[in-house]
Amino acid sequence: MDDTDRRIVNALQGGFPIAERPFAAAAEALGLEEADLLARIKAMRDDGVISRFGPLWHAEKMGGGLTLSAMSVPAERFDDVAAIVNSFPEVAHNYARDHALNMWFVVATERPERIAEVLAEIEARTGLAVHDMPKIEEFFVGLRFEA
Repeated sequence: MDDTDRRIVNALQGGFPIAERPFAAAAEALGLEEADLLARIKAMRDDGVISRFGPLWHAEKMGGGLTLSAMSVPAERFDDVAAIVNSFPEVAHNYARDHALNMWFVVATERPERIAEVLAEIEARTGLAVHDMPKIEEFFVGLRFEA
């Protein structure tokens, strides 16, 4: 990650332009060309520097549901189980942890009752228990990189 990538990450976390060509507007504010900004975002995703680039929706405020879930997955099945979990469009992201509960993922649904359905489907398809950890209180933690 170079200084330009850090500036991109810092700038785009605080909001994204609402414009006909939002990437062009964001690039201009950063002193970049639109194509360069798009290429850098793609490279950061491809290199695993960032895991995703996109909006963060407040599912509950839109009438939906959101929960954090975790599973204990045998190491030899991890990739297969991750593929099953990630096949659900409601799974926002999935990550490994060095813990007894070694797979964690976020489920965001259009209807709150769909959370239980998704988790039950994941359990049925994997044969593994899914631990549902719904949000009790929300905190915002910003990420900023020093340039």
